[in-house]
Amino acid sequence: MFGRIKDTGVDVGILREISDQINTLPEKYTFHPQIKKIYEARRKSVQEGKNIDWATAEALAWASLLKEGFHVRISGQDVERGTFSHRHCVLHDQNSFETFRPLKEFANQPEDFIAKNSHLSEFGVLGFEYGYSIASPNTLNMWEAQFGDFANEAQVVIDQFIASGESKWQLQSGLVLMLPHGYDGQGPEHSSARLERFLQLMDDHPYIIPDMNKERRVQVQRTNMQIVNLTTPVNYFHALRRQIRRDFRKPLIVMSPKKLLKLREAQSDLEEFGSEGGRFRRAYDEALPESVKAPEDIKRVVICSGQVYYDLIKEREKRG
Repeated sequence: MFGRIKDTGVDVGILREISDQINTLPEKYTFHPQIKKIYEARRKSVQEGKNIDWATAEALAWASLLKEGFHVRISGQDVERGTFSHRHCVLHDQNSFETFRPLKEFANQPEDFIAKNSHLSEFGVLGFEYGYSIASPNTLNMWEAQFGDFANEAQVVIDQFIASGESKWQLQSGLVLMLPHGYDGQGPEHSSARLERFLQLMDDHPYIIPDMNKERRVQVQRTNMQIVNLTTPVNYFHALRRQIRRDFRKPLIVMSPKKLLKLREAQSDLEEFGSEGGRFRRAYDEALPESVKAPEDIKRVVICSGQVYYDLIKEREKRG
């Protein structure tokens, strides 16, 4: 029923082959010059093995699952382009207006990959995608709100189905909710995915730290859903592949970044995507240990995730 369990890393040679296929655009189309520049930059980053951004990591996750025989589906108000013009998984000829979908061409069967803009009826669309995720567990099924606050219109589906459906009906869903998040937005409905609401919906015990032994770690299986606020593109890659590469299904709520999508500091190296033990990391060590004071001089340790990490690093560098 479900994908075979394995580490979520993929051989870097295979990733380079995938990248060449999905990021090389056919010359018969007349694409916007900026689109060609974006795709060439993606291909170059994978070939050189560094500076891999969020959109490239996402495309590699999707394509690697397609190559392994799984399906990928994403819907939402602006998913083809991406709300912040970062994804561009559906391209348009500037003269004929014909569309071209690189991942659809890459897939074993054209119907294996679906990226479709949906109308502004979050309640109806998310309800459909929830049902789809139950009926097709070997599909990486994603719904992306145009902005995080737009999940407000689908709150009934989130409360009554996504957060509690498995408990009520013993039906597992691996649906992924992508909720663009960050207070560098444009006011109401453009700033926050309301992380606190989703944390309140979790049934994970806040005061019990589970056994993290790899062989006995079942924390995710015992909870109703997963919530992540990712800091690096490579962890996004592993989080998406992990949804399929396990023998159970859980909803995944992603506080999608805004500023980090194109932030130079928030990029990953190809080796981190590799098959040598590559997997989702719950915590990172200090990335810049040389900039940290001696242990006896440290007065406060901050555990953080997402954009705030880069904001803190910048302020620490500023203060010296």
